[in-house]
Amino acid sequence: MALERNLHAKENRRPGLARTGESVDYPFLLLVLTLLIVGLAMLYSASYAQSEYDTGYEISTKYLQKQAVCAAIGLAAMAAFSRIPANVWYRFAWPLYALSIVLLLSVLVVGEEVNGARRWINLAGIQFQPSEIAKFTMIVLFARLTRLFGQDAKTFRYGVLGFGAALLGILVPLALEKHLSAIMLMGMVAVVMMFVAGTRARWLLAGAGAAAVFLVVYVSFMGYAGDRITAWRHPELDPGDTGYQILQSLYAIGSGGLFGLGYGKSRQKYLYLPFQYNDYIFAVICEELGLVGALAIVVLFAATIARGYWIALNARDRFSTVLAAGLVTLIAVQTILNLCVVTNLLPSTGIALPFFSYGGTALAVNLGEMGIVLSISRGRNRRKIQEA
Repeated sequence: MALERNLHAKENRRPGLARTGESVDYPFLLLVLTLLIVGLAMLYSASYAQSEYDTGYEISTKYLQKQAVCAAIGLAAMAAFSRIPANVWYRFAWPLYALSIVLLLSVLVVGEEVNGARRWINLAGIQFQPSEIAKFTMIVLFARLTRLFGQDAKTFRYGVLGFGAALLGILVPLALEKHLSAIMLMGMVAVVMMFVAGTRARWLLAGAGAAAVFLVVYVSFMGYAGDRITAWRHPELDPGDTGYQILQSLYAIGSGGLFGLGYGKSRQKYLYLPFQYNDYIFAVICEELGLVGALAIVVLFAATIARGYWIALNARDRFSTVLAAGLVTLIAVQTILNLCVVTNLLPSTGIALPFFSYGGTALAVNLGEMGIVLSISRGRNRRKIQEA
């Protein structure tokens, strides 16, 4: 613990803002802003038909307006967080973790039901999803535990039981909410962070096996999840119900061809494809921009993720490395899962496409998280702190 306190003091002699004269990583900033701008443009195209329908054909920007407000909030958070040293998050890891658990449990009591799921809380007219905050706090806590455990992360006691107990504190409330997609997402991010921390691969593989068993049991007891598996394997057997969304998504992708129908010219978004502005926005992208445009967006995501990992590898200390890696992995896993669902490589999970899908809480939190990665990038040219 003495070593821990010394490292903590060395890293953050100025507890306020980041050191003056140190700039953020501009390539990463430019990539994030490009994703945001392109995402808002595609959201407008994908949502305006639904917006007009929902408002009696009076407003075509209903969803874009709400998303733009959250984007502004997220950009403000990104700017602010990019000036806050990583050690501030280290100090507040446990309080934030406890707060996220309280919020998750409160959903079960005062949460609002949207589209058949009770996962939202309404405060003063502002609706947000606590699971988005829980994802962030879990990553911060895992980064703190990585520094605290040090080389002990290779042992079963710390590398498995220590991280596992922290993860269960989040997953149990999510299981009570029946939030399978968040459980799966956070489990994947946790495995990557445990690997970076030093947990032995054999234990991670055993954990993955246990998770697979849990998933099978969970799906067996949850009828709606089982229907998703059936629809994924044979959507053509029920084209008017469980297989409808998948088939419409594949129609959109196929009709886009090589170069697409053109921006704003999607046919499936005219109330044929459900959630065309949310989970399935990539299908509209494929239809309007074609294979070439879709691949360009995939490359943009890949470049952002790769640059984020570069920042993590060049971070000044162990906590910053694991924190940045966790935040970037969260974006990477969400992106991969969403693209696989839209193309029917995986069953529907309800995981949105970062920076593109409609969802104010997710967008604001994602931008704030990227601000933390930018803050960590400020120390990329400083001498690394040697840790045991």
